[in-house]
This record gives sequence, C-alpha cells and structure tokens, in this order.
Amino acid sequence: MKRLESNFINMVLSTTIVALLAAGILGYVFTVTKDPIAATKKAKQEQAIKDVLPEGAVLNADMIQEIDGCTINPAFDAEGNFVGAAVESNDPLGFGGNVKVMTGFDAEGNIINYSVLEQAETPGLGVKMLEWFKKKGNKGDIIGKNPETNNLTVSKDGGDVDAITAATISSRAFLRAVNAAFAAYKQANFAGAPVEAVAEETEAINDSIDLVEVVEEVAEVATEVAKEAKVTLNNPVPNK
Repeated sequence: MKRLESNFINMVLSTTIVALLAAGILGYVFTVTKDPIAATKKAKQEQAIKDVLPEGAVLNADMIQEIDGCTINPAFDAEGNFVGAAVESNDPLGFGGNVKVMTGFDAEGNIINYSVLEQAETPGLGVKMLEWFKKKGNKGDIIGKNPETNNLTVSKDGGDVDAITAATISSRAFLRAVNAAFAAYKQANFAGAPVEAVAEETEAINDSIDLVEVVEEVAEVATEVAKEAKVTLNNPVPNK
C-alpha cells in the first residue's frame, strides 16, 4: 500500500477522523451512563432528606419550594403537623469548587442534621466536612443550633464555629451553604390547606393498610373454609 504523503491536508484529515471517533465514543459513554448517574444522584438526595428529618416525617411534594437557589422540602407528622424541613443549598466557593449541602431544620429552626451531597475538597482536609460539623463535643458541632441565635461562621471571622483544621476556605463554604439554607427556610410558607392535605393523604394510606389487612383476614378464612370443604369431599358422610 502506498504510504500517504505527510502534508497539511492529510494531517487535518487524520486529526478530524480521530476527533470524530473520540466524540462518538464520549457520546456513547455519556448516553450509557446518563440514566444510572441521574438515578444515583436522586437516590442520594432522597436518602439525605430522610437522614436530616425526624424519624417518621411525611413529605408533601405539593409544598416543595424554590427560594434563592435553595430547595425546601417541608415535612409533617402523621397528623399533618409541620415538623421541619430539609433544605438543599450550595456555595460555589469551596476550595475545590461547589459545595452542596442538605440541612434539616425542626419547626423552631434548630438544625437536626446535615448531609453533604457534593464536594471536591482536599482529601484529609476539607473533605472532613462530611462529619466535622456534627461531632459531639467538637466546637465545630452545629447540630441543635439555630442560625438565628447562633453565629454560624468560623471563629476566625468572629463566629461560634471552629473551622476544620487547615481548611478554613472549605469550612466557610460549608457554613455559607447552611446559612443560605436557613435564610430560605425562614422565607418559606408552610401554612394553609396543603397541611390538611398531608393529614388526608396519611389517613388514606392508613385506610388502605386497614383494607389490605381486612382482605388478608378474609383470604385466611376463605383458605380455611376451602380446606374443610376439601376434607369433606374426600371423606363423604355415608347415607343412613
């Protein structure tokens, strides 16, 4: 086979072919992994909401609110009483970029728990935010604190919270995200008819559970009757 001459046209052609092949491969990989990645993110978000809210809390999808870039997920008890909210917020100025946090607040605004959804901080330093701010006995612990009555900024900036050692930038980003979540939470409106809707929805669920239990009981009785009928058929009473 005759070797192609090394000239500008051949070089452009070869580069274009390689680029198209690479783009095709990347496109295929993106298509294959897009849905699994989205499903993983959704599952992580749902688990985070569950982790930062009181046990047994019921969500009301109709009352989810978007305020100042934050997503507020209100929660209620079985009777429809408001018990708090899980608020997703972020701060783009972490040491490694965006820091996304899910923070749970009770009805009074006290922090129940938090979960870091996204971060690219330095391993061994900024990444410690995953647990640093909820370690009991640690001056960086924010659990149970209310941002309205506590200065949730790092002590270096005059606040009440000890920053992660050698990771002040990461700590600031995390706390800014938490304070942004609280600011959005305070603006949200959780009153009104939707609360009653939660109670009705919960009651409907309970009614469905009761109905299932009744059906199961009826099925058990029917099974016993069928067994007795089968025994009777197999052992007929003789005519006298």
